[in-house]
Amino acid sequence: MLGIPSVYDRVCQQALLNRLEPIFEPVFDEANFGYRRGRSTQDALRKVWKEIKSGREWIVDADLKDFFGSVDHDKLLALVARRVSDGRVLRLVEIMLKAGSYGQGRLFPSERGTPQGGVVSPLLSNILLTPFDWEMRRRGYQLTRYADDWVVTCTSAAEARAAIAAAQRILTELGVQVHPQKTRIVHIRHGFEFLGYKIKRGRQLSLPVNKIRSGARSGELYAFPREKSVQRFMDQLRQRTQRRVPLNTKELIDWINPVLRGWGNYYKRAHVRKLFNRLDRWIVRRIWSHRFKRWRCAGWKVLPAAKLYGQLGLVNLVGLIPSIASRNTAPS
Repeated sequence: MLGIPSVYDRVCQQALLNRLEPIFEPVFDEANFGYRRGRSTQDALRKVWKEIKSGREWIVDADLKDFFGSVDHDKLLALVARRVSDGRVLRLVEIMLKAGSYGQGRLFPSERGTPQGGVVSPLLSNILLTPFDWEMRRRGYQLTRYADDWVVTCTSAAEARAAIAAAQRILTELGVQVHPQKTRIVHIRHGFEFLGYKIKRGRQLSLPVNKIRSGARSGELYAFPREKSVQRFMDQLRQRTQRRVPLNTKELIDWINPVLRGWGNYYKRAHVRKLFNRLDRWIVRRIWSHRFKRWRCAGWKVLPAAKLYGQLGLVNLVGLIPSIASRNTAPS
């Protein structure tokens, strides 16, 4: 369940996190990129990208079943106790885990799991899964994990099947289950999804390189936003740009810009030029529709793109792409 701690609890959890993080950070494995200082989703993706480039083209695309809701408290507390001997701290961690949640007029107990939204929950999840990281790497598997989302890059289908079997045995000992519907073995030419991206190898083209005019590269590796991420982004903007939203155009742009900037900066290094171009034109039409109650109007005359991007400061997704951004900021 999504748990929103009270202010008092949030302060206590942050104080606990400040003490526990320096103790456990040196213990965490290099395969773990989730919720760690100086590590990001982009670092995890770069690691996977390099491994695929080196020839590891069979992928174990896996997820954990109800991870935050199924954490075994006793196993987690035992792992914490390996590095922390102060009984008061261990008791505090136990109280946080078993605090329960309040809703519908009553208190729901929490016999298992750690609530999503708790300040200390990400650290506790990393503590629980660190033995999994260690054991998989000890057995020679190239694991990359971000929270409960992880992949293993392999050189063959047989190695991938062995990796899944090993992962299931290790995770079962930790009281965690692999999600059967979200775990599969796939070759890179069919593509897989990881951290909001779809990573796939393009088709082998029969034409010689000097005759390909489209810019496509034969058998090249591509990364682009997965379809669910694009649809979620568009749904969020539809909600913010409804015609009944009581904002003028400048206020509306100021309201949607953080969404555009955040989503665009996350995906700007992928193969997104055509996608960003299409979305930019769609966003402009949404603004015209909000201003004039329909987009098939004279919006392009009153609010041309130059005015929206220049005077009103609308974020241009294509302009966030590094190669284009550097060209726009280069000295004349």
